[in-house]
Amino acid sequence: MTLNSKLIVFFSTGFFVGKIPFAPGTFGTIAAIPFALVFLIIPQAFYGFYIVILTLAAIYSADETEKILKKQDPGCIVIDEIAGYVVALSLVPVNIYTLAAGFFIFRFFDIAKFGPVKYFEDNFSGGAGVVLDDIMAGVLSAIVLRILYLSGIL
Repeated sequence: MTLNSKLIVFFSTGFFVGKIPFAPGTFGTIAAIPFALVFLIIPQAFYGFYIVILTLAAIYSADETEKILKKQDPGCIVIDEIAGYVVALSLVPVNIYTLAAGFFIFRFFDIAKFGPVKYFEDNFSGGAGVVLDDIMAGVLSAIVLRILYLSGIL
C-alpha cells in the first residue's frame, strides 16, 4: 500500500477509530466531536463551506478506501459518521448539551435509516453511497436539535 493510500485509509477510518472491532460507527461519531468543535472557531458564514468541503473529502476518501480494501462500505469507514455528525450540529450553538443530544439523535437516525436516509443508502454507490445517508441522518438530526434548542429544551 502506498503512502497516499495509507493516508486516505487513515482519514476515512477516522484516524483508525473505525478499526475498533465493535461499534465503529458509534466510536466514529465520538471521533467527530473535534470536527464539530470547529464551529466554535469559524464564523457562521463559513459553516456551509466547511460542511461541503468535509462532505466532499468524506465521499472521496470513502470511495478510495473501498477500492483500496476491495470491499463495499466496510464498517471501518467512519468518515461518513464524522461528516453526518458535523451536519447535525450545524444549526445549534455547540456546547456540552448539544454535543450530547446530537450524538444520541444522530446515532438514532443513522441506525434507524428512516425514509430519506434509507433512500440515499439504497440509491447511491461508492463513496457517495457510504456518505450521503449519514449526511441525511445529520440533516434530520439538525432539524430535531434546532427544534429542541428553539423550544428551550437545549
